[in-house]
Amino acid sequence: QVQLVESGGGLVQPGGSLRLSCAASGITFSFYDMSWYRQAPGKQRELVASIIVRGTTNYADSVKGRFTISRDNAKNTVYLQMNSLKPGDTAVYYCNAYYSMSSMRRDYWGQGTQVTVSS
Repeated sequence: QVQLVESGGGLVQPGGSLRLSCAASGITFSFYDMSWYRQAPGKQRELVASIIVRGTTNYADSVKGRFTISRDNAKNTVYLQMNSLKPGDTAVYYCNAYYSMSSMRRDYWGQGTQVTVSS
């Protein structure tokens, strides 16, 4: 059974920091590209950051320079360090694991963790 369990969300003041974690089980973690998405009320889910198997990272323009994605294959965990948080970062943050090889596709999601940036 595949599980992606996010943690680390909460309420933080503007300018503050949070570190999200996503612990994976039931998959060969090192084979998967890992991403963080977010969805704010009334908006579509959007990609925040991704880190592929080889370690290359990609960020949404809105978070470049403020957020950092990393992974620890020994711990089957991906992280999202979020600094200089803004009210516009308020959303439910989801972890995603994606695998693609030839005709095989696997796509898994966590349950989400709420991040609220407010004074």
